[in-house]
Amino acid sequence: FLARMENSRAQFPFPYQPYNIQEEFMQALYSALDKGKVGIFESPTGTGKSLSLICGALSWLTDYEERKRQEAAALLQEGEEALSTNAAQSSAVSSSAELDWITDFVQKKAERDLVSKLKEEEMKRKKREERLEMIRNNVQLKYAVKRKSYEEDEAFKLLQLSKEEQVEATGDQEDEELIIAEYESDDESKIKTEKDEDDELVEEHVTKIYYCSRTHSQLAQFVHEVQKSPFSKDISVVTLGSRQNLCINEEVRQLGSIQRINDRCMEMQKNKHGERHFRGPAKSVCPYYKASALQQMRDVVLGAVHDIEQLLKLGRETHSCPYYSTRLAIPPAQLVVLPYQMVLHEATRRAAGVQLKGQVLIIDEAHNLSDTLSCIHSAELSGAQLCCAHSQLSQYADRYKSRLKAKNLMYIKQILFVIEGLVRVLGGEHKSGFFVLLGTEMLTINNFLFKAQIDNINLFKVLQRYFEKSMISRKVIPAADQQESVETEKVLSASPMMQVEGFFMALTNSNTDGRVVVHKQGASSVKFLLLNPAVHFAQVLEECRAVIIAGGTMQPVSDFKQELLFSAGVGEERITEFSCGHVIPPENILPLVLCSGPSGQELEFTFQNRDTPRMMDETGRILSNICNVVPGGVASGTLTRLANKKKIFQEPKKANQVEQVLNEFSRCIQVKLGLTGALLFSVVGGKMSEGINFSDDLGRCVVMVGMPYPNIKSPELQEKMSYLDKHLPHSQGRSPGQALIENICMKAVNQSIGRAIRHRGDYSSVVLCDRRYSRPATLSKLPTWIKDRTTTHTTFGPAFAALRKVRNITGSAELLGKLYF
Repeated sequence: FLARMENSRAQFPFPYQPYNIQEEFMQALYSALDKGKVGIFESPTGTGKSLSLICGALSWLTDYEERKRQEAAALLQEGEEALSTNAAQSSAVSSSAELDWITDFVQKKAERDLVSKLKEEEMKRKKREERLEMIRNNVQLKYAVKRKSYEEDEAFKLLQLSKEEQVEATGDQEDEELIIAEYESDDESKIKTEKDEDDELVEEHVTKIYYCSRTHSQLAQFVHEVQKSPFSKDISVVTLGSRQNLCINEEVRQLGSIQRINDRCMEMQKNKHGERHFRGPAKSVCPYYKASALQQMRDVVLGAVHDIEQLLKLGRETHSCPYYSTRLAIPPAQLVVLPYQMVLHEATRRAAGVQLKGQVLIIDEAHNLSDTLSCIHSAELSGAQLCCAHSQLSQYADRYKSRLKAKNLMYIKQILFVIEGLVRVLGGEHKSGFFVLLGTEMLTINNFLFKAQIDNINLFKVLQRYFEKSMISRKVIPAADQQESVETEKVLSASPMMQVEGFFMALTNSNTDGRVVVHKQGASSVKFLLLNPAVHFAQVLEECRAVIIAGGTMQPVSDFKQELLFSAGVGEERITEFSCGHVIPPENILPLVLCSGPSGQELEFTFQNRDTPRMMDETGRILSNICNVVPGGVASGTLTRLANKKKIFQEPKKANQVEQVLNEFSRCIQVKLGLTGALLFSVVGGKMSEGINFSDDLGRCVVMVGMPYPNIKSPELQEKMSYLDKHLPHSQGRSPGQALIENICMKAVNQSIGRAIRHRGDYSSVVLCDRRYSRPATLSKLPTWIKDRTTTHTTFGPAFAALRKVRNITGSAELLGKLYF
């Protein structure tokens, strides 16, 4: 057993005979988890990446738990043997012998304590296993009933709001619940702790694997793979989501925006707490938020593998809330499936009950991890939101000033002072609502605070902690909404005070790690831009036993290592990389670099000449020729001529129209409509360039027109480049800023061209229309399985001949091509 652990696993449970690359993937993953590595794993879509992650990671978890059990049993046996030996030696000692009784006493006590502790740990482990076994058999857990009245169920612990200030007199419930409790900072009061009377209710977090991905659809797909895996009956799994995805209360769901849903949910829980203590009309409480129902659903959730849709159905059947039931299931779960933000954002992680200490984290679809971290920790405020927040907070202070303590009023005035300072930076006053000024300014955090004249405010103590303790953002909204004078504020999609709170917290970052962008054009705004995502990723890397960063296309990986790992203090010795080829035969992929078109026009779609008539005409001629030899579909160019050969579709501007376009497009491929397929126009980085499956006849050819470089004139991008040039080392004569531009471009290219190959039997051609793709440095940033098969053609003829051979290799299957421009 131990030898197998040292050399990783020889075999892995798998639903079918795995490919060689899947076995290699699982071996590398197992080794990385066992050695506590930070791994960058690349496995192209269609190679069974999800199943390899599941079987490799859960095999390690199973072995790890078994090893812990064996080690505990061995220590227990050693302790008992040591006690027996000492007892025998003690009995043999003569009464006249000199005995150091103090040493003997201390030694025996330590040994007894060790044995007692080991026995206790073994009992806990057995108890946990018995409990999970009961859950799997759908037997309701037996909970202790002796609890305080305000601790009727565990879910209340997750929701307990700040204690309401006790007031005299006859005020009604609507006013009393909006008063802020007296706030004391850390240096003004002693920290008080309470010990739970029932230790059995405080569950330890078992060793677990946290799996996160970008979208709920990707999480659902992963859960379906878990259900098909050999571990589906033996592993306890819980899927987490937002209230927007898991709420089954129709009254709340219809509110639409996630902020309104969150606020309403919290208010309903608060009503349940306060309904016994206040007079006045009873407010609505959530019928799905009941202790017994939550615990019962928790047991069922842990007893089988459920995706989001199944959780919603289960919640309606058991009349219990899936959102809170799943959170109660986190401690005993062995596999927790959740979205990016719940792991990558510390406050969200803490609120959800996610504990990373000593656990394994797998981040899938991680090609945009750096951008995701920057986005999560950035914040933006419009002039209108600032004015609205100032109005709300002012009305709140005026309404309750006679009943608020002096310290609370002082903090509220300081918040108002900061908001007024932000308004001054934007060049206006808070009475107008919008500002029409010109210009964009980039400032360091310190310079911004000086310019706003708020540098004397301790944002950590007064703002961040006060917001968190008093929850004032949630209290001022209902107070302000009751005033007729602010009816227009209700049209704002999110709480202005919540936005203000988020921006204040962003300003607590280090001066070197971020910038503040002040826009004074049109509707003015102030935005915090995070330049160093590693500062927020460092805690994740430090707490976790192992972190796996995985994706179908991780090239180029240099930015991952420099921006997220090295900058977070991770040494090269802890990093491991794995990249595998594709399972498709070599002849099933035909990547071409096209340097010139049929008329000899050189292809270089730079910003200066990409819209010129000669380039557009040449693009049309290229596509027309491709449509002649590719059965099915392609994209762009001389529309009238192309429409005679293939039905043309275009990526819609609205996200809710994407599915309709894809359905019509798919139908056209199947019916043919007298044509030879269909043509779909899409944009790099748009609604169809990532996450959508164009398998088989839906994606036989991808035509990439030009190179999608980002806007180099963007102030935010220029500041990011400047930051990287200053803080990261240069490599091979290129600055980190230049490398960032190239990496952004090639990541987008790799995501787009990967849409067409989705499984072992799939095939496709990829045409890269721009001579700049032929540069060695650019080619090196393509995925290995594409780069190794790419040929460069300086003239159109040989490329056209190569495309004609595709039909002979693959038969007459219909072909869809996509043009990205």
